[in-house]
Amino acid sequence: MRALRPLLFWTHLVSGVVAGAVVLIMSVTGVLLTYQKQMTLWADLRGVEAGPPTPGAVRLAPDSLLAIVLARGGKAPTTVVWRNGAEMPVEVQFGREGRQYLSAYTGEVVGTGSVAMRKVFSVATEWHRYLAMKDDDRATGKAITGWSNMAFLVLVLTGMILWWPRKLTWSAVRSVLLFRRGLTGKARDFNWHNVIGIWSAVPLALVVASATVISFPWASDLVYQAVGEAPPPRSPEGAAGAAAGTATGTATGTATGTATGTATGTATGTRPAPAPTPLVGDVYAVAAERMPDWRAMSLAWPKAADAPLVYTIDRGMGGEPTKRATLTLSRRGEPTTWQPFDSLTTGRQVRNIMRFTHTGEVLGFWGQTLAGIVSLGASVLVVTGLLLSLRRLLAWRRRAARVDASATVSA
Repeated sequence: MRALRPLLFWTHLVSGVVAGAVVLIMSVTGVLLTYQKQMTLWADLRGVEAGPPTPGAVRLAPDSLLAIVLARGGKAPTTVVWRNGAEMPVEVQFGREGRQYLSAYTGEVVGTGSVAMRKVFSVATEWHRYLAMKDDDRATGKAITGWSNMAFLVLVLTGMILWWPRKLTWSAVRSVLLFRRGLTGKARDFNWHNVIGIWSAVPLALVVASATVISFPWASDLVYQAVGEAPPPRSPEGAAGAAAGTATGTATGTATGTATGTATGTATGTRPAPAPTPLVGDVYAVAAERMPDWRAMSLAWPKAADAPLVYTIDRGMGGEPTKRATLTLSRRGEPTTWQPFDSLTTGRQVRNIMRFTHTGEVLGFWGQTLAGIVSLGASVLVVTGLLLSLRRLLAWRRRAARVDASATVSA
C-alpha cells in the first residue's frame, strides 16, 4: 500500500484538476434538480381549482373528457395523465406545444402549467447533461459530462483509499472523520475534503456509477450482459426512450407521462387524432383493479385507431420503478399484458434501478434528499480539492524558485 499510495494520489489529483470544473457544474445543477418533479407539479397546480363543482358531482367518463379535448383543439395529445384524488385535474400533454390541466368533472381547462418553473429546470438540465451546448454540439457536451463523470468515479474510489490514515490511531482517524473548529486555509480545506468525502463516499459512488448507464450505451448494454442477457435492440427512437428510463425498459420514444407529469419521451408535435371518439375505457376502474393504491396513471397516445392502449400505473412518486407497472389493453378493453416490476427480466430490473439510483428516486423522497445532500457535498469536495491542488502548485513553485536562487548564489 505504501508503494501504491503515490500512484493513487496522483491519479486522484490529476483526475480532479482535469474534470473538476465540469464535475462542479454537474454537482451544483444536481442539487438544483433534487426535487424537480415535486416542485414542477406544485408550481403547475398552485392555485388550480379542480375539485367537484357541486357536492356529489361525478367525474366525466374518460372517453367523454378526451372527446372534448379533441373537439376543442382538433389535435391529439401525446400523453394523458390521470391522478388519484377528487381534487386532482387530468393532465393532457401536447409534446413541445405544452400541456393543459382539465377538470375531471367538466373538461374545462383549469391550468396550463408553470412556464417559469419548467424554464428554470430546463436550463439546469441543459447544463447538467450537455453543458448548455445546443443542437449538433449536444453530443459533444454529453461526451464531456459523461467522461467527466467517469473521472469523478475514479476520484471517489481513490479517495476512499487515500482517506485511510497511515497510522490507524483514534487521533489520526478523528482528524479526517470529524469536523474541527478553528481551522483556516489549507488545514480547513483538508479537513472538510476528508470529512465530507468519507461520509458521502458510498452514496456518492452509487450516484456517480449509476450515471454511466445514462451517459454511455455500452454501459447500459453491460448491465444486461452482466446478468447473462442480450441488450435490447437500440434504434433512434429507442435510445430516447431508454434514456428516459421507462418502467418496462422498452423504448417507445414518446412521452410516457410519469407520476409527476413531466414529459420523459420525445415530443412529436401535432398528430391527427386516431379516432373522433377515442376508446380509452374506464381508466379509474382499470387502475383500482390492478393497483388499488395507485397515485397516477398515464396513457401514451396511440398512433393508430386500432393500436393497443399502453398504460403506466404508478403508486410511487414517479421515479420508483418497483412501484410502477405497465398494462396493455386492446381497443375493445381486453387486457393483453400486465407487467409489474417483478415480471421484468433481471437485466431490465437492474437497468431501471440504476437509472433512478442516479437521482435517488429509487428510494423515494428520502433517496432524493440523500442524493441532493451528497451532490452538495460533491460541490464542496471539488472546491476544496482544487484549492488544495492550487496550494500544492504554489508551494512547488516557491520551492523551485528557492532552488534556482540558491543555484544562482552558488554560481
